[in-house]
Amino acid sequence: MISLLVKEKLYINEVVLGTGFGIIIGPYVANVFTPREWGPLENTITLEVMRVVLATGLFAVGVELPCAYMKEHARSLLIMVVPTMAFGWVVVAGVIQVLFPRLNYISSLCIAACLTPTDPVTCAAITRGKYATKHVPVNIRRILSAESAANDGLAYPFLAISIYLTVETSVRTAFGKWFLVGWLYQVILGTVLGAVLGLLFSKLMKISHKKGFIDRESYVAQYLALSIFTIGIASTIGADDLLAAFAAGSAISWDGHFNEQTENDSFSSVIDYVLNCGCFIYIGAWLPFGDYNSLDYGITPWRLVVLMNAILVLRRIPPLLALYKFIPEIASWKEALFSGHFGPMGVSAVFVSNLALTRLPTPEHPPANQAQYLAATIQPIVSFVVLGSIIVHGLSIPFFNIGRGVHSRTTSLTVTWTSRNRATIPDWVLWARRAPDIVKSTAAEDVERGPTNIPKDTDESVVDIPDTGPPGVVTSQGVPGDIESVMIRRHSRGQDDSSPELVQVDSVNNHTGPANLDNGVSDNDQIKNVRFPSAQ
Repeated sequence: MISLLVKEKLYINEVVLGTGFGIIIGPYVANVFTPREWGPLENTITLEVMRVVLATGLFAVGVELPCAYMKEHARSLLIMVVPTMAFGWVVVAGVIQVLFPRLNYISSLCIAACLTPTDPVTCAAITRGKYATKHVPVNIRRILSAESAANDGLAYPFLAISIYLTVETSVRTAFGKWFLVGWLYQVILGTVLGAVLGLLFSKLMKISHKKGFIDRESYVAQYLALSIFTIGIASTIGADDLLAAFAAGSAISWDGHFNEQTENDSFSSVIDYVLNCGCFIYIGAWLPFGDYNSLDYGITPWRLVVLMNAILVLRRIPPLLALYKFIPEIASWKEALFSGHFGPMGVSAVFVSNLALTRLPTPEHPPANQAQYLAATIQPIVSFVVLGSIIVHGLSIPFFNIGRGVHSRTTSLTVTWTSRNRATIPDWVLWARRAPDIVKSTAAEDVERGPTNIPKDTDESVVDIPDTGPPGVVTSQGVPGDIESVMIRRHSRGQDDSSPELVQVDSVNNHTGPANLDNGVSDNDQIKNVRFPSAQ
């Protein structure tokens, strides 16, 4: 009933709302929905719920990317994904070992592997929606979507080497299994399997479409049917099912035919929305709040808070700031900082932590060895970081929007001019406003924004000063002035805000002869620049 207000005005997405509702109906408040009381099957049910939601989301990301996007941007993704994941994995493991000294570094690497992948479901809050379309460049939205999908599947090798080093007695055996099973079998086979299935179904659906055997609704149903079919086959043979789902989504839309048939259809968004809401309600009820203060295992709230803050600062921001010059999609350090901040942890972290438990021994109390201690502590640590990420990343957009609104109403005046007599600035400069209803977009056309004629409350536009007088004479607020230039503005205000905007006058009084000031004194000098930097 208030979804438009919450999502389009307050920019609070289903991730935050679903988690909050799950906590309310969970065992620590209403005690209506209690997944952790389901006995031995709880971990298996949680694992499969997360698997289905992740696979559907990753398949949708692959479909929604432009045709052959992965081929054209493979170099950027390789630079952005592998070094960033490796850096965060090693650094976060070091922080975990410092804060929880009973964990050795190998066990810390296992927990860090759960926190390495970016959650595509939470990331959708940045790459989709009204705020993202208006304020986040399309190249950043696409590269973040592709990265969140790719590194979810690549979490398997990071987890595998940690598990093998923990449970195997020989380091050589651990690395051998990691290379043969973790990389060759799981990652490469999973990617090839997904790509083959996607291309095969793409060809079959094109043939069916030409013969009139398939309708539009059946195309849309593939979002759910093909994604589940792909992860079913991949899981059965032990391959990387998440990478397979993403590869299938990318392959099925490689030539654009699938996108054309599902264009402007909202059913896939409804499926995605329902699954996301249900998943985060489940996570909210699943969170083990009672384990966040467990002295027997050395887990205390302050350690978890310090770990959360360290992860936010160290996990992604330093490598992206160092590497963004090699990633053409990221144009500046500000975009690199933005991309580094928005690396949320959510469904993927819960999935990988539950997957790790299936390969670790059941912990005793107290734990008999390091493997049992890892099994007892992995979910409390990972789940707290997931909760913190949902709060921080889920509410970042609302805070950015509030800060943007406050900043946009801060107006300052900077005037640079050269005058031999330091004459007073003409009155029309102080009353300059944007010319009404004359707005032309200068940004490149964006398929998500629509045509290039954009409303006045967009980010970037050019305002031409209308000629209402003789040649060379233009009026502003009814005061004549000699201007031969264009006023350029950047703003973020709504239509009802009439505060001055950033105005840059490139040349004023551009005469061949001297101009007269208001007092009749001749002045040969010209005003060169006038700026109203109100909101940038």
